Amino acid sequence: MYVAIRRYQLDPASAGEVMRHVNEGFIPLIKDAEGFLAYYAINAGAGEIATVSIFEGQAGAEESIRIAADWVRQNLAALLPNPPEITAGEIEAHELNLTGLGMRHLRE
Repeated sequence: MYVAIRRYQLDPASAGEVMRHVNEGFIPLIKDAEGFLAYYAINAGAGEIATVSIFEGQAGAEESIRIAADWVRQNLAALLPNPPEITAGEIEAHELNLTGLGMRHLRE
């Protein structure tokens, strides 16, 4: 699995508007990317939003970075004027609490 993490700086007052646009416009795009597994958008407060995209392979993670850059440029340039800090790579350790996620039956 591969992950792409993007950290954006913005005016804290616009975080709600950005998240609304992400839910309505970006998520429908990213979920169709090659090997898509999960997407999370986090309002970290103090004018920072972070996103985490998880994919089966490197190609999907790289595609998500391109999709996000294009989408932000076309839809949120005024609210996110600076490029994000991006971290991407292969997930080398992980664990899921399937019981906590209500999916324990998947391992039985």
